Amino acid sequence: MSTGEPTPQDPKKSGNEPSGVDLARVALRAAKEQARARGDAARQKKQARRGGGLRSGARADGRDPMALGAAINRLLTERGWETPAAVGGVMGRWPQIVGEDLAKHCVPQRYDEDERVLIVSCDSTAWATQLRHLAPALVARLNEDLGHGTVRMIKVLNPGGPARRYGPLRAPGSSGPGDTYG
Repeated sequence: MSTGEPTPQDPKKSGNEPSGVDLARVALRAAKEQARARGDAARQKKQARRGGGLRSGARADGRDPMALGAAINRLLTERGWETPAAVGGVMGRWPQIVGEDLAKHCVPQRYDEDERVLIVSCDSTAWATQLRHLAPALVARLNEDLGHGTVRMIKVLNPGGPARRYGPLRAPGSSGPGDTYG
């Protein structure tokens, strides 16, 4: 039954269009930045009335000094580095997110921003299997912290084999035990 109104499209089917949560996050960030700018301008006017403060000239402009945190936040926003910085923060808080036991044996290696995949290496196949079982819950937890859709999946790397050493019983150019069943 058609009412003449356009039907809303499903964001999953429409490609890379941002969802309502993402749009709300962008609007909130813009509002915070505008409020911060208004606060900075009011503070500079107050300092000017008092006859002090750091300014580049007679009026406030973009060359005036700013707090380090504000400068870094502005740089992250302008360059579009917010997601990689947030994921980097998650890597720093990995033990709090996954728990101490799991963090001792599984370490995040890198984040592939294009495919939205967090790559984690484990020190044994048992821990790799455990992490694969916990991956859906961890993806949900990470997206709760970072924003919906930031991490699509966790790719678990198995531990590497023992170091391949050359010696009297090795054939030159062989790759070790992988030659027989690899």
